[in-house]
Amino acid sequence: MSFPGELHFAKTTGDDAISLKGKWRFQIDRDDVGIKLNWYGKKLTDFVTLPGSMRDNNKGDELSVDTKWTGSIYDSSWYFRPEMAKYRKKDNLKFPFWLTPNKHYVGVAWYQREVNIPADWNGRKIELFLERPHWETTVWIDGAKVGMRNSISTPHRYDLSKLLTPGSHVISIRVDNRIKEINVGPDSHGITDQTQGNWNGIIGDICLMSKPPVSFDAIKLYPDIEEKSVKAVIIIDNILDKSARAKITLRAKSFNSPIDHTVEPLNQEIIAVKGKSQIEIIYPMGKNVQFWDEFNPALYMMTAVLTDEFGNTDESVIQFGMRSFSINGTRFEVNNRPVFLRGTVENCVFPKRGYPPTEEISWERIFKICKEFGLNHMRFHSWCPPEAAFSAADKLGFYLQIEGPSWANHGTSLGDGKPVDQYIYDEADRILDAYGNHPSFCMMAYGNEPAGRNQAEYLGKLVNHWKEKDNRRVYTGASIGKSWPLVPESQFIVRSEPRGLPWKKRPESMFDYFNKIEQYTVPYVVHEMGQHCAFPDFKEIDKYTGVYKAKNFELFREVLTKNHMGEQAEDFLMASGKLQALCYKLEIEAALRTRKLAGIQLLALNDYPGQGTALVGVLNAFWEEKGYITASEFRNFFGPTVPLARIPKFVFMNNETFHADIEVFHFGKQPLKNITAQWKVTDCAGNIIAQSSFKEHDIRLDNCITLGSIDLPLLQITKAKKLTLSVSVANYTNSWNFWVYPVELPTIDKRDIYFCNELDEKADSVLKNGGKVFLHAAGKVERGKDVIQYLNPVFWNTSWFKMRPPHTLGILCNPKHPAFSDFPTEFHSNLQWWEILNRQQVMNLELFPPDFKPLIQPIDTWFLNRRLAVVFEAQVENGKLMVCSADLQSNLAERPAARQLLYSLTKYMLSDKFNPKYKVDYETIAELFEKKERPPAIDFHTKQSTDDLKPKK
Repeated sequence: MSFPGELHFAKTTGDDAISLKGKWRFQIDRDDVGIKLNWYGKKLTDFVTLPGSMRDNNKGDELSVDTKWTGSIYDSSWYFRPEMAKYRKKDNLKFPFWLTPNKHYVGVAWYQREVNIPADWNGRKIELFLERPHWETTVWIDGAKVGMRNSISTPHRYDLSKLLTPGSHVISIRVDNRIKEINVGPDSHGITDQTQGNWNGIIGDICLMSKPPVSFDAIKLYPDIEEKSVKAVIIIDNILDKSARAKITLRAKSFNSPIDHTVEPLNQEIIAVKGKSQIEIIYPMGKNVQFWDEFNPALYMMTAVLTDEFGNTDESVIQFGMRSFSINGTRFEVNNRPVFLRGTVENCVFPKRGYPPTEEISWERIFKICKEFGLNHMRFHSWCPPEAAFSAADKLGFYLQIEGPSWANHGTSLGDGKPVDQYIYDEADRILDAYGNHPSFCMMAYGNEPAGRNQAEYLGKLVNHWKEKDNRRVYTGASIGKSWPLVPESQFIVRSEPRGLPWKKRPESMFDYFNKIEQYTVPYVVHEMGQHCAFPDFKEIDKYTGVYKAKNFELFREVLTKNHMGEQAEDFLMASGKLQALCYKLEIEAALRTRKLAGIQLLALNDYPGQGTALVGVLNAFWEEKGYITASEFRNFFGPTVPLARIPKFVFMNNETFHADIEVFHFGKQPLKNITAQWKVTDCAGNIIAQSSFKEHDIRLDNCITLGSIDLPLLQITKAKKLTLSVSVANYTNSWNFWVYPVELPTIDKRDIYFCNELDEKADSVLKNGGKVFLHAAGKVERGKDVIQYLNPVFWNTSWFKMRPPHTLGILCNPKHPAFSDFPTEFHSNLQWWEILNRQQVMNLELFPPDFKPLIQPIDTWFLNRRLAVVFEAQVENGKLMVCSADLQSNLAERPAARQLLYSLTKYMLSDKFNPKYKVDYETIAELFEKKERPPAIDFHTKQSTDDLKPKK
């Protein structure tokens, strides 16, 4: 059996294949002298095991501050900051940019081994198959050069028919992972140290394959769901010196669906001319054909048999699915049925091995996790996965956007006549030829965010080339941010404009992104939505048991410990994670409420360990839950069917009426008939405050389907409470918290507290005399004013974006502390905190006693781990002090949460429970507000910046 052409990869079993996995001779060619010195003709002296990388085999250079990485570093402060000096030492090297490999090597390495060719292979076609080398290979047989291949995305295949006669031979392979004249961009995920790393080696299947002289070279299958047939485009390779008569037999059979379907075979006589020739065969699939999609990923195996006039046979088995992926207005359709893409971006993050898996089981795990979280789609950012990913996605019903191996921006450009221009054409054609039969391969782009004055023209021609070459999927020029030019030839758009939370104003869920996309007439997919960060999970460090270690996490942990907060790491993770999950929920729901939107691609469901360490995932780099949101909880707002609520605000006084307009997003398996949606409002104890149902509806496949409205007077709520609205549509439930505060607060005698806006003489006197002082320090903070706090957390990370605000990750507090007895809260930020925290000052407590903990503690960016506070209490001199850097004074009639917090803190100060644990010098507190020269938080020592920070032209 042979395995030719498109999508079919070597099976190293049987008499037609010789596996080359195992021990290879090896030698590093650091000075690139191997060709000149005829290394292909000498016996190499070292050894490695393939498949694998040099890192797998512990080969390469030790790391140092002089290591030349493949990837942009916009924050070079690690190289210069005195406090980082100990992490620059060779025996304690720890840097924050990305994960730390065991070895590093960029250059040429040689791999060599003997192979014995059996006698019965004489006269047959013989091919060397290297599933995924990294990057460029050159092959010699017995010292004779065969050729060079430089695909990052597809197998390297070499025809060795004229060189491998029966007997013993030596195969020498030169692998070069340098960026040379072809520069795809050092941050491209196919080569960058930001994620998988710029490794040297060969992974996946490595073998020799033998075929008859007349054999299949490639088979492409084009399903036609309207005609219920498949067009087979077959390339025949005849290495004889003459034409040969042959017969082709096609036979399709379902293999993964509960209903068996065996299609009648078809035979066709052909003449195989010398060399390569192409024929087309229309193969009827019959009236019982099964279509492929996310709900029913029915697959077929097409067995193609070529029998020549001499009795030789060649057989190829091809996995395919009957599906169309098309466009109807601004919607994608699968088999003429509307679909909404709920996706994530995959950035080639595989921290144990440092390269993508080539076995299906690993990809099945990833796609199953994605489906558990409600997803049906994945974009591969500037890289193409191996065959196993496509096969696994086929079987699980997952829609893939594949990209060429380029982020042609940092260090290169498109359309300017550079070698990368032609390389992208060639590489994309190789990707289409290698993986095009897979039904999961639905979308394609050149790659990510390009540069170049001629980029749009170049990409337009590229898209037209693809459309003419292969109509089995849809194409766009590039996945881009909002400042990049559009490519008119694109069949769909992947762009970033319709994203983000509009939290400059009070949070609400009325908004959507329709005004950002209404002008477009093709499907619009949101580019890299989310990027909300959580604090590092230091428990993750022990999981790095392969070629990578999380030395970046170790560095962050040590800085946290140095700043006296090491024991708070888990609390920081959970508190920031809760806020991160909330931000994802609200942003995703806004997208699901948006008319005409075709899909979203999160960045990301899992963490991104590079570009300064971007902890944007609710899953870690190993696709594991971190503990603050489960798959079922995430799926509630990101599944195929999601109840949605448009709520004008989330904070109410009890003399108001809670209002919500309820709708549903539904792109399930089929429309829902005769559905009566239910709603209820409950308190934290589960008590039902109100409940009802809407009139019966038939729910089509669409979004923005109105179910009804809720109006709930809140007079019955007499104490400050958090309430929850839950809406259920069939078996799908979603929920939202809102807060109710009483209009009338009990009168309290505040005369025992001195309220002030600065530490004046009276405050000093009150404290010296054992009194109580409440310092409203909003706008007065000096030590800490460089820390910018929003309600939403750090975006991507503060290193890559050079401390672009916000700098914090929400707050940590103890909801059981008596200071919050009249202010219901969780231990983390939630929406009621917006009017208290958003764009409010924080205080830097670095001069405070080491064990000091504030009442409300903002969580700082993990690069600096400053000990921060919004509210703290302390014993000062003989008295007791409460300090708040947030505004709890202005416009309280319009800020119920701020008013309620002030009431709760004041009531606490008047109680016997007001007995601060920590004693702090008056001078230490006063220093927080002193106007004096203070050093900047960080000097990045790099003038270059990421494109998002560059001035817009």
